[in-house]
Formats: sequence, C-alpha cells, structure tokens
Amino acid sequence: MVTVGHLWGNEMVFPVETEERVKRRALNVSRDHLRQVVDISRKISQLVAAFVKGDKNVTRELFADISKAQNDVDAARRTVSLELAEIGAILMSREDFFRFTNLTSEIADFCVGIAFRLLQIMERGWKVPKGIKEDLIKLSDAVFDTISRLRETVMTLNYGASKALEKAREVEAAERIVDGLYRQLEVDIIDSRMELPPMFLLWDVVQLMEDAADKAEDASDAARILAFTL
Repeated sequence: MVTVGHLWGNEMVFPVETEERVKRRALNVSRDHLRQVVDISRKISQLVAAFVKGDKNVTRELFADISKAQNDVDAARRTVSLELAEIGAILMSREDFFRFTNLTSEIADFCVGIAFRLLQIMERGWKVPKGIKEDLIKLSDAVFDTISRLRETVMTLNYGASKALEKAREVEAAERIVDGLYRQLEVDIIDSRMELPPMFLLWDVVQLMEDAADKAEDASDAARILAFTL
C-alpha cells in the first residue's frame, strides 16, 4: 500500500499534490456527469422541433433516447458518488461536488417530464396554436443555451476563480432570458382557446423548462463555490 501522508500529532497530514490529484478526479467525474445532462437537454430542443413539425415518429424516437439518456445520467451520478466516497475526507469540497451533481441531475429529470408531456399531446392529437409552438421553440433553445453556459462555467474551473465567475454571470444572464420567455408563454397558454388537457400539459412543460434553467443557475452558484476551492 502506498502511504499518502504521515501522522502529525493525532492527525493525518496529506501532501498538497495528493489533494490536487483527488480534486482533479472529482472534477473529471462531475464534468462527465454534466456532459450527460447537456446531451439530454440537447435532445429536448430536438424533440420540441419535432413536436412543432408534427413529426410523431421522430418525437417517439427522441423520447426513447431521452429515457435511455436519463439512465446514463443516473449511472454517471452514481459514479460521482462512488468516487467521492472513495476519496473521503481528504477532499474538503466533497459536499460541494455532491450538491453540484444533485442539482444537475434534477435538470435531467425535468427533461424527461417535458418529453413525456409533449409526446402525450401528440399521441392524443390535441391541437396547439402555431404561435405557441413557435414560442415553445424559443423557450427550449433559451433553456439549452443556459445549460450549455453552465457547462462552459465548469470547464473553466481549472483556469482560476475569476474566469469561472465570469462564465457564471453568463448563466445568470441566459436564465433571465428564459424567465422573460416563460412568463409571456405562460400567459399566452392560459389566454389560448386550447382544450383544457393540452393546456394543462403545456403549462407543465413550460414550467419544467423554466425549472431546468433555474436549476442550471443554482448549479452555477455551486460551481462558483467550487471555483474557490480548486
């Protein structure tokens, strides 16, 4: 067994390079998990486009892909948990990594809910006004932009706190755009002449999209904290 530290009094003292190594391990598995989340959110934008075009077959295929992708996200989250458990108390920021991963996992959960509801509207042949469909594309694209900027924030964590903080502010700005689109679309849905079932499902869809963007902003706050510990 390789000795990674020595006793000083009653405490174990670890060399700096060992702590740096475990930080890199934690960051790498967290990034891989986030990559899976970004992939599933990209598929949501594709599914929304298929929904607007009325392409039921593509929508079904994308829903199946998204359901499978959620399993990949869950597997990646378990990998993060196992890695952090193995690293143990040597990593002072371990809880911050846990929090970040849990927040980003919720984004994937929201994506599955969005995909399911949109597919149900299509399967039942419920009509959605053209204007609302077009605005739904704008909202889904804005949500994906927010999540993509979160990934950019995490990719800069090795380059110092100032760069990460700069990118985190971009996440906030992108989330504010989502907020504006969400509020207008929410009102338009209520004001439409749709049947109640698709109206309620679409209302859920836009709420879940806004929740995903909010969660991305929360995760960027967690990344800010990590930036000061790496």
